[in-house]
Amino acid sequence: PPPGTAPPQLAFCPHRRTKALIFYGTDFRAYEAPLPRLSHQTWALFHEESPMNNYVLSHSPGIQLFNYTATFRRESDYPLTLQWLPGVSYLRGPAVPLAEKDAWRWRGYAPVLYMQSHCDVPSDRDRYVRELMKYIQVDSYGKCLHNREFPSERLRDTSTATTEDAEFMTFIARYKFHLALENAICDDYMTEKLWRPMHLGAVPVYRGSPAVRDWMPNNLSIILIDDFDSPQELAKYLDFLDKNGEEYMKYLEYKNLGGIKNQFLLESLERREWGVNDMTLPNYLNGFECFVCDRENTRVKEEQEHKKSRGKIPAPRPRIAQYKHMGCPVPTPGFGSVEDLSGGDSWKEMWLQDYWQSLDQGEALTAMIHRNESHQGRFWDYMHEIFLKRTKQH
Repeated sequence: PPPGTAPPQLAFCPHRRTKALIFYGTDFRAYEAPLPRLSHQTWALFHEESPMNNYVLSHSPGIQLFNYTATFRRESDYPLTLQWLPGVSYLRGPAVPLAEKDAWRWRGYAPVLYMQSHCDVPSDRDRYVRELMKYIQVDSYGKCLHNREFPSERLRDTSTATTEDAEFMTFIARYKFHLALENAICDDYMTEKLWRPMHLGAVPVYRGSPAVRDWMPNNLSIILIDDFDSPQELAKYLDFLDKNGEEYMKYLEYKNLGGIKNQFLLESLERREWGVNDMTLPNYLNGFECFVCDRENTRVKEEQEHKKSRGKIPAPRPRIAQYKHMGCPVPTPGFGSVEDLSGGDSWKEMWLQDYWQSLDQGEALTAMIHRNESHQGRFWDYMHEIFLKRTKQH
């Protein structure tokens, strides 16, 4: 398939020569998994998208169904952590001059940009932004917390954002700060919401990967929401930077010659085998397919040597993915605590339920595999058993 597109979901494949199945994480459903699971077949997971797309994979029973993984976590077998960062040069793109940003402010535009149209997400970002808006002006152009219109019909077309249209990029680059809140919280899950403002020379006000500092070009390039005790405190700091250009510009020093100090970031970009919008390198999906093939060829060879030696050479140990290959935490409210939410809160009803039901689904499929089940329809019987067991425990 073309770069950036999902591989086809594989159906049950009993052929003896089929050594591996690759599953696309967003489309993987525990109740549709190919059964019985055959002992000679490896399962590989490709999941570069948000953890919200499939929380089954964030629990040990779900991720341990797989032998090899390609996820956004650096601990996965084939890490895709920097999938949204084309390269170092992307970070070095020129910023809009401060004088032009200040002129933009004098025309009545806010210091802070928010642009989201996917509103009901596990990170509950709108709840936080709504509170922040009480203390500082925020221009919101998307469907979520919408309070301002783009100046032209062309800019209102959502395709201009997804394609990084030049007119669109020029418009949003004039904002000093971009609210960059991922749709879900998980280590190493970082998207264009983080890298695009850095490319443009805006300062991301970020919430997403708790480990994001590990990947930053230097020690002062983003503002972390969770460093502040409240939205009010964050607003005070943003207002201070808005009024003090010299302090603001310190956040853009990484764009200067030699300004990218993070050797871990530089080495990670240098070391990766795939490219982003780079026709001289394989895309990460093709790269992962080759990775799985290489590992499977090695496994088959080791199994043959084991058989030929009549047990003198040990059989290859099965490789099992670990929790840290995905392992995303339970969603929490964007502002306040779960205890503060009303019983009918839509976020609470949707995402907490989805997260914990996903654990049950992983456990149900694992039990079916261990019992060599061949009928997918029995999945819901197993789910009912787990439900009854949990009810008795509580």
